[in-house]
Amino acid sequence: MKKSPLTTLCYVEKNDAYLMLHRISKKNDVNKDKWIGIGGHFEEGESPEECMLREAYEETGLTLTSYRFRGIVTFTQEGYGTEYMCLYTADGFTGTLKECDEGALEWVPKKDLPKLEMWVGDLIFFKLLWDNAPFFSLKLTYRGDVLTEAVLDGRELKLPIEPQSFWQSIDFYKDYLV
Repeated sequence: MKKSPLTTLCYVEKNDAYLMLHRISKKNDVNKDKWIGIGGHFEEGESPEECMLREAYEETGLTLTSYRFRGIVTFTQEGYGTEYMCLYTADGFTGTLKECDEGALEWVPKKDLPKLEMWVGDLIFFKLLWDNAPFFSLKLTYRGDVLTEAVLDGRELKLPIEPQSFWQSIDFYKDYLV
């Protein structure tokens, strides 16, 4: 069965940190060696919430009890295709964290996120989450690991985006919208 182009991505919060997954275990992984949130592809008949809750439990052993749908991220990469990610944050859960067969799970302080090896475009939605932005639509286009286009709510963003300066940007909307 072909994988769905619909996915979920969730950042679980605790003590001003996000639960991050260092993708070091899977072969032929578009996210190989990168730090990402938890999530995955929809299964037949699943709603976004059902997919997010299932993936969270499968990857972490945690049952999410409080979560919020934050935005849609359209991810395109030359040679990979297009993926539509339903982006969530969660601030309530029960259960005990388990080992993940897709990589290493670690609680990372939010202030340390720009130091991690991650997709540059992820910093855009982290900044939107940090600023508690309203529901958004973000399109990220890559050639290999290079971000070639970023469009927020239909408005193009200036590139390149440097991780440290971007994270510290005082006015994201003024500094980065074209």
